[in-house]
Amino acid sequence: MVVVPLEGKRERPARPSLKQLQDLVAADLTQVNETILRRMTSRVHRIPELAGHLIAGGGKRLRPMLTLASSRMCGYRGTQHVLLAAAVEFIHTATLLHDDVVDDSALRRGNATANAVWGNQSSVLVGDFLFSRSFQLMVEAGSPKVLGILADAAAIIAEGEVLQLLTSNDTSTTEDAYLDVITAKTAALFAAACRIGAVLAGRPQEAEDALDSYGRNIGIAFQLVDDMLDFSAREAVLGKTIGDDFREGKITLPIVLAYRRGSDAERTFWRRTLEDGDRHPGDLEQAMTYLIAHGSLNDTIDRARHYGAKARDALGIFAHCAEKDALMQVVDFCIERAH
Repeated sequence: MVVVPLEGKRERPARPSLKQLQDLVAADLTQVNETILRRMTSRVHRIPELAGHLIAGGGKRLRPMLTLASSRMCGYRGTQHVLLAAAVEFIHTATLLHDDVVDDSALRRGNATANAVWGNQSSVLVGDFLFSRSFQLMVEAGSPKVLGILADAAAIIAEGEVLQLLTSNDTSTTEDAYLDVITAKTAALFAAACRIGAVLAGRPQEAEDALDSYGRNIGIAFQLVDDMLDFSAREAVLGKTIGDDFREGKITLPIVLAYRRGSDAERTFWRRTLEDGDRHPGDLEQAMTYLIAHGSLNDTIDRARHYGAKARDALGIFAHCAEKDALMQVVDFCIERAH
């Protein structure tokens, strides 16, 4: 007997994307990009050459878009959010330049890293230049409170990078210690990028705190997914070499969970490969086998969903509007990159 389906072929639901957010802030983002290009200029040609290599390398501008959307959601109708969104992007770009030097990375967003092209010294110094430019933009925006928020975030990011150095190669790292690292090095800038929208609009402390919570939680979720993808994504999707974290001895949540759940023999493997740096051909594949066997990758995504839910809850105090809907979709985008 042939069974004929009564319904047509069901289409898979569209994957979450940033399109609604991008469409809403498109005009403002054009001004942000123009500001970035103007402020990258320098009589020292290496600075715009190197900075432009990374800034034009395919980044989504997610953090500055969060500043633009948060400001509009809170009712801000001025222009200073453009300067501050550019400042946020400069801070982010500076940290990427420094990260790639520390990690000795050769690939970012599918392109050669700046340090691979121009060397470590130029990358570090141009990163310093971009930090300086970001503070110039903050001063021009004229809000001491915003200046304090972004300055605090920059300091916390630096602390997070140092903390990650201290936990690298240390298989005794706990989940709490790992969360301390990513909260500082990733989530702090997400939180600040969102919070300043409420400050610009003159909204009460409750709104500031809510946007801080939203940004912080999507930042944690974003990094959790990134750390999972290092062991499971296609290189073309991830934009860097698969297994970089493993080769660099970074202790991310998937490894923390697999180490905690593994046998004595498995823990010996993790200590050899991560603490001693004694890696052999096939070790990455073996590591991925352990991660899958212990559910470490799936549980990392479950943690990301938890923080995503907290981010959604934080937006509950705001009235319904297109910007709020777009910010809700950002949560889905950050998590669904895992699939």
